[in-house]
Amino acid sequence: MATPTFLPPSCSPSEVITRLQQRGFAVLQPADVAAWAGCTLPDLQALQSDWNDLPPDLYLKDGGRYRRRRHASMTVQGSAVQQVPHRAHWQPVEYNALHGGMERWFEPMRPQTLAAPAWNGVLRALARVCDAVFAAPAQAQWFVEAHQFRIDTVDGIGRPTPEGAHRDGVDLVAVFLIEREGVKGGETRVFEAAVPAGERFTLTAPWSLLLLDDARMVHETTPIQPAAPGGHRDTLVITYRRGGFQDSPAA
Repeated sequence: MATPTFLPPSCSPSEVITRLQQRGFAVLQPADVAAWAGCTLPDLQALQSDWNDLPPDLYLKDGGRYRRRRHASMTVQGSAVQQVPHRAHWQPVEYNALHGGMERWFEPMRPQTLAAPAWNGVLRALARVCDAVFAAPAQAQWFVEAHQFRIDTVDGIGRPTPEGAHRDGVDLVAVFLIEREGVKGGETRVFEAAVPAGERFTLTAPWSLLLLDDARMVHETTPIQPAAPGGHRDTLVITYRRGGFQDSPAA
């Protein structure tokens, strides 16, 4: 029996702030993502070749081999995007029970991607959202981490969120679907952290975007299974946080 696919509750760019304030999340379709970031959809699509050359994630504690990724960190303040020296990704166990408490050094994102005008347009657009939603001072400094993921089905099941339903310990989480090829499953689920309410839907269009108020919302993506040889699901996750990066106490 086929699993039903629920369409994402998309909104227009002009509604993003209100949706985040009222519901804790918002979804944009690809053409709106491009317009919102001040570029064209082909500009965004030109970044997608990166996902064909992601190194394996060597830190999976469930023993899986289904995840590949790269990582980058930067600050954004107004229109100024500043790359910071490559650093470990670290989360406390309170937010990631599976991989929290450990420094994970992933391979850095490619310099040509970080220099692309479309990439920087996305970062600035997200900073504007953060300034508005979180009542931060005008042009506040945001500490940003970006993660390129490929979840494959070479060994059968791939798990986009092996840690389960979670929060990330940041202010804003942005999840872009980059490509979905030859897979079934991968349903996005978002829940209110404080009350028993949530929604489920499947992102299918390349460069569609889910935005989450991380303090309010818990999120997860269900496992994927192969529907064709070479099945995979590619995403870009970008997080924004006030006050500094999450770093290991040892650092």
